[in-house]
Amino acid sequence: MSNDEIVDILELTGKLLELHDADAFKIRTYTSASFNLSRLNDRDLTTMSAAELTQLPGVGKSMAGKIQEIVQTGRLAELEQLIAQTPVGVLDMFKIKGIGAKKIGTIWRQLGIETIEGLREACETGQIAKLKGFGESTQQKILASMAFLQSQVGKVRMDKAAILADLILQELQKRFQNVAITGEIARKNETVETIQLLIGTESPVVAMRQINEVGWLLQNEKLSSPFVWRGKIVDRSTATELPPQGEEVEQKKTLEIQVEIVLAYPSKFETERFILESTEAHLGQPTALGNSLLAVAYGIASVQSAEEIYQKAELPYVVPEMREGMGEFDWLAKYKNEDLITWDDLRGILHNHSTYSDGKHSLEVMARYCQELGFEYLGIADHSQTASYANGLRADRVKLQHEEIDRLNQSLALNATKPFKILKGIESDILGDGSLDYPEEVLKTFDYVVASVHSNLTMNLEKATSRLLAAIENPYTTILGHPTGRLLLAREGYPIDHKVIIDACAQHGVVIEINASPWRLDLDWRWIRYCMDKGVMLSINPDAHQKEGYFDMHYGVNVARKGGLTKEMTFNALSLAQIEDYLQKREKV
Repeated sequence: MSNDEIVDILELTGKLLELHDADAFKIRTYTSASFNLSRLNDRDLTTMSAAELTQLPGVGKSMAGKIQEIVQTGRLAELEQLIAQTPVGVLDMFKIKGIGAKKIGTIWRQLGIETIEGLREACETGQIAKLKGFGESTQQKILASMAFLQSQVGKVRMDKAAILADLILQELQKRFQNVAITGEIARKNETVETIQLLIGTESPVVAMRQINEVGWLLQNEKLSSPFVWRGKIVDRSTATELPPQGEEVEQKKTLEIQVEIVLAYPSKFETERFILESTEAHLGQPTALGNSLLAVAYGIASVQSAEEIYQKAELPYVVPEMREGMGEFDWLAKYKNEDLITWDDLRGILHNHSTYSDGKHSLEVMARYCQELGFEYLGIADHSQTASYANGLRADRVKLQHEEIDRLNQSLALNATKPFKILKGIESDILGDGSLDYPEEVLKTFDYVVASVHSNLTMNLEKATSRLLAAIENPYTTILGHPTGRLLLAREGYPIDHKVIIDACAQHGVVIEINASPWRLDLDWRWIRYCMDKGVMLSINPDAHQKEGYFDMHYGVNVARKGGLTKEMTFNALSLAQIEDYLQKREKV
């Protein structure tokens, strides 16, 4: 049981108490405890006594007992009672953006709605708009959110898909010599509909039987064919243990994501791998031979690598992540594959949070870990003052943080084998009118400013674009953070005119963020090439709220490469000396 799991249980309990219209004080004890414990740094709740727990912010004697109950039993009786009293469909409503526990409770109690479908019908007939405190605007938000969620059913984010694919890969490698992850995961798609793998085998019949020996893979025999196993993954969280190999598992709950395992004869393994790692549009690329790239691939008896196929087609090699049929050969007319950004090219980490706002680790812990990883600079960018929900920094706390940064920079320089520095930044909220969250006398104390929208997200195209334009035109804005505010598979981003925004960033020298959190991956990779054409640099930022969050930059690098981002156009591929020079010159403009 981890701290995060304990916090999740407490947070959910608070939400369900609010749903059931429980005592306000009781609700606050859970919300306060979950909020404060989510920011707990370097303390293990599972090893603390009741007396020690009560010394933590937001934890009284009663809450300490709840925490110990979770630690000792892995469950909380009060939460289980609340779940038992709540229809499954009502719990599903928590996925809908724009309504919280209180509004869900109102819908449930006053209208008797207990399913998502019932909620949709109530919106379509105007019943939701008539509820006190709702109105037509809320009703439309609910409908839009439900439509978006429906469109995302069966998909998972790239990070989860990669984990699941690796689990399958490890299991299959126990049985087969040639196995590869292909499809959307190989192309580094931000969301994945089908987890696809390829097996090289001389006997597809035997291979199919061996795949079915994996107890947590459930085959759909109707959709499968002699050379393609199709099915799903058994949800391991629904049982305390997995079924024995080969045992019937039809009654087990499965994950929604589809799994496809393709079988190919060993002589055709690399050809099939190339095909599965490419979209139809890419395979349809005409060649100098008068046929398509796909036809060339099928015309070769056997290859050792995809490079041989491109050579035969008289075309330059395309890395798997760019095989989308979206101008990759035009990109290769200007650049080389070696120009693409890699993890090793990154020299610093920008847009990170500490315990000054809503981060889990202190400024010093974040900095030292960044230095240990071999980076040259850490750009701290805690939340600004308007973000009260995230313990945003008032001007006096900005001053305290800057003083600590000065002290840390001195101590970190001692015995350092190469230059390292903490840059003084802030993630400033872009307010409703597009202004930044501090007066000029505070803004000028920062080395750089990440400007991001966190509130009033339900904007139309004109409002959202004009709001961002005002922030971009502010001379203190260095980086435009997560430009659309999207949360993959959970919240559609607000609409913006990408070309207008990117053009404005080019005009005002503003860098655009590729927020590397697998929840965001925003800016969308499809706009990277337009940014490069306009001379706009991009910064691959983890938006890290704990030191381990730095590794989210791997996801950012994945989509950056997919969009064709080069090292030359990556802001945080600049060295410390280069980025300091950049920031100093920008101050003088």
